[in-house]
Amino acid sequence: MADTAMSRSGSSGSAGPGGYGGPAGSAGPAGPGSTGSAGAGSAGKPEPAGRDDPQHPRSVAVWRLRSRGCWDDAAALLAPHAADDPAVALQRAALLGERCLFTAVGWSEAEDALRAAEALASSDDERGAAACERGHLAYAATVLGVRDRADEARAALGRAAALLAPSAAGRPLLDFRRGLVAEHLADSPQSARAAYRRAHEGATAQDDQLLCSFTWRHLAGLALRDGELAEARHGFTESLRIREELGYLIGTAPALTALAEAEPEPDASRLRAEAGRLFRLLGGVPTWLADQLSPETAA
Repeated sequence: MADTAMSRSGSSGSAGPGGYGGPAGSAGPAGPGSTGSAGAGSAGKPEPAGRDDPQHPRSVAVWRLRSRGCWDDAAALLAPHAADDPAVALQRAALLGERCLFTAVGWSEAEDALRAAEALASSDDERGAAACERGHLAYAATVLGVRDRADEARAALGRAAALLAPSAAGRPLLDFRRGLVAEHLADSPQSARAAYRRAHEGATAQDDQLLCSFTWRHLAGLALRDGELAEARHGFTESLRIREELGYLIGTAPALTALAEAEPEPDASRLRAEAGRLFRLLGGVPTWLADQLSPETAA
């Protein structure tokens, strides 16, 4: 499975089954991609709910909780402000959607939070960001085998593309998520590669390092699929480096497992063993990683 993404700020952006991937090789589910909401925010920096201060205590606390897989606690911090602030409501919905991608539970709570965010959205950017989250949640349900919502995912991401301007902050995340759908639902690696490259260029321009970790990972997965081992190894290495530097603990085991696919022995076994230790430390999350670990590593 590929992993997914949402931006670190909380605007829909990237890592897990699709939000920053899907069921293809070592890439893992895309998504947890997941970075933040697609419409607003300072890309790549933890953004406080409804404010542009990356050092706001609430923003820092939400990032720390999220990066360790404590999505419920992070969402609870945002709840008092989500009732009347569209950006905070969408950030909360994205957090709960990422929990679904990593744990395959909590779908009703994520749906409720997303409907609340959709109801608050008033501008094209806000509606586009909400549509991006809607598409990503539908993608996650499909790729994890919960329910086939592929048509809903395509329609919602298409709606987001119509609403978000080409220069919108959330456009790179949208491109990444459309790449996930192309790769894992449409089995169109060429279209996926083009979307991932657009997302990578946009994330680099915005200095959204978390989203870059997802685009590196998924481009590397396609390179591995094509037998381009050196290119794959480089991309997986960059993804792992970024996640370790950011302290994105919940996305580190998938990155280690992915890199192991491109490394020879004994390095591959060492990386899988490290991924297994981290996987157990986090209580078996992300759940979709269990099938990618050897019985010895996952035990």
